[in-house]
Amino acid sequence: MENLAYRGIITGHFNEDDSYGIKRPDGIDTWLITYTLDGEGYFRTPSRVKSCGPGEVALLRKGVPHAYGTQSGKIWHFMWAHFDSLPETGLLPNEEVIICPLPSGVQRRIFRAFRTLIRDSHERGGYWQELCENQISSILLLTAEQLTEQLDPRVSQIKRILSARMKEPLTIHELAAAVGLSPSRLSHLFKDETGESVLDALNRMRLEQASLLMLHAGRKATEAAYDVGFQSYNHFANLFRKRYGKSPNAYRKGNNK
Repeated sequence: MENLAYRGIITGHFNEDDSYGIKRPDGIDTWLITYTLDGEGYFRTPSRVKSCGPGEVALLRKGVPHAYGTQSGKIWHFMWAHFDSLPETGLLPNEEVIICPLPSGVQRRIFRAFRTLIRDSHERGGYWQELCENQISSILLLTAEQLTEQLDPRVSQIKRILSARMKEPLTIHELAAAVGLSPSRLSHLFKDETGESVLDALNRMRLEQASLLMLHAGRKATEAAYDVGFQSYNHFANLFRKRYGKSPNAYRKGNNK
């Protein structure tokens, strides 16, 4: 197998026309991960050819003979990294090349992680390799999560919206519009997929976050309630008592001894 010029982590950010292509008939002894921003690339391995487009992560397993490049007549704008095996690679399917489409929220997280990874690998400051491995691990975990997610993609998107915007007053009409469904259809789909209503899921997320704020951020019960989006403390306290079996204040005091 070919040895790269530098063992370990190598990264880059390319925007290539269809003259770009790499062939490694003997494979290499590192993994390759790419994230496509625009255009289309391909990966050819002994078993098949796969293409990757905008918002998709591609992972080429170490040791696999391969060729990859820009699809004919296209451009391929992508970020990439070669890296040694990490524990998180064990979470991935045993395939020569893995192509994983990502929802918009995860795309933003992957892009930020790649941008930080490339910067740290080029600057090579203190602990640069450890910092880069942390970013790669995050990308791999997010990818593995998507590959194992069994929920309808629209339900997954709603869950991400609820998590990111739990402090905001959200309506079922607004959420339904975000995924192109009617409010009634979204309500039924969400309940069928998760076993709880959209409102129950939002309140559960808020209660869990409030409990963490009280235990680990020193927030009082009233402060935590408003921090996570409850407009009525009494409503928060009633839901909290049903979930945790005690009042918010009792929970806070009992777990902070």
